[in-house]
Amino acid sequence: MLIKRAFILVFFAQLAMFAWPSDAIASSEGEELDALHHSANAYYLDFEPWGKYQLPRLFVVQHEDGSYGFEFFGSTASAILNGGYHAEVDGGHATTEGEHAEESDDHASAENEHAEEKLYAGITLTQLEGHLVPGHGAHVVLDLSISRHLFFAWLGMAIVFLIMARMAGKYKRGVGRDTAPTGVFQNMFESLIIFVRDDIARPNLGAKADKYVPYLLTVFFFILTCNLLGLVPFGATATSNLMVTVVLASFTFVITQLGGTKDYWMHIFWPPGIPTFVKPILMPVEVLGILTKPIALAIRLFANMTAGHLVILSLIGLIFSFANIFGPGAGYGVAPVSIAFALFIYFLELLVSFIQAYVFTMLSALFIGMAIEEHHHHDEAHGHEAEASGETAPALS
Repeated sequence: MLIKRAFILVFFAQLAMFAWPSDAIASSEGEELDALHHSANAYYLDFEPWGKYQLPRLFVVQHEDGSYGFEFFGSTASAILNGGYHAEVDGGHATTEGEHAEESDDHASAENEHAEEKLYAGITLTQLEGHLVPGHGAHVVLDLSISRHLFFAWLGMAIVFLIMARMAGKYKRGVGRDTAPTGVFQNMFESLIIFVRDDIARPNLGAKADKYVPYLLTVFFFILTCNLLGLVPFGATATSNLMVTVVLASFTFVITQLGGTKDYWMHIFWPPGIPTFVKPILMPVEVLGILTKPIALAIRLFANMTAGHLVILSLIGLIFSFANIFGPGAGYGVAPVSIAFALFIYFLELLVSFIQAYVFTMLSALFIGMAIEEHHHHDEAHGHEAEASGETAPALS
């Protein structure tokens, strides 16, 4: 019942968010909804229409004398106003509120076209999204700032840890091990855990499945949690960031190569059963195949999670487009249809969140299983020789 109420609450909150732009049509004529902008990464949390919360900025910088150091700021505004940094946008220099006052009337009139940019302690939205460059003779070696996607990736990690810690505590007390699972929480997550173990790990990994089940469970629940966080109001999808999916795919890649058997490497660098003159041609193809698997894993998850959000935001953007072209009345008229389609895609995204977590985990198990599989080339060769000599070959498992 609690989960049902929470789902209903999230549903109506999301509906309210979808409905909000249509209420602002009359007062925001000429405004456009940029789907790419709203789904992109940034260094603030977006709580529109109430405002934005800036995230801390941390830089590794090299000073003029060649020494290195850390520079930490509580926000982008603090870095610009107190740290001597300036924001570069498309190669240009974004100005602060004080600098706006000293500009010419022509430039001021151009700035009026972007009046929707809200100021945060003298810092414009353009500067919040710009690339910070130090103006004190140093240059940034490494930007370790906390971004929106990183924040929600950490949040996803914390949620998965708390869930698994609670599950482990129950099993230590014997609940679910010596007795039947109790409560909706344990039954639901135990069903998912058993599904990953029995339907994903064991069919693909065989006798060595238990060794890799912890990794597969971690990947499955982390991706699922991050996917679902992107559907929560004011949330962001960490798995729609290519860097996040690349790191996840890299873990699968490393585990696959470390678990590879002698037969696995022989198939790559000296494929059996193939004429000798063909083997040097196949070796680079096999090596390329090793690299394309994690790339496909990363891009598939990134593309699917990004596409759904872009479709939802584009459907909401139809409200603004119709209002700009045909007037506010057309915006209000198309709003119910646009919101209805957006909600349909929203529920489809809920299904896709589970499917993508399953697909990534399944392919990871499949790739690892192909690497750790034991082949029997020598036994097969011995069997053919025995048949030729009239002996009975041993049965191959």
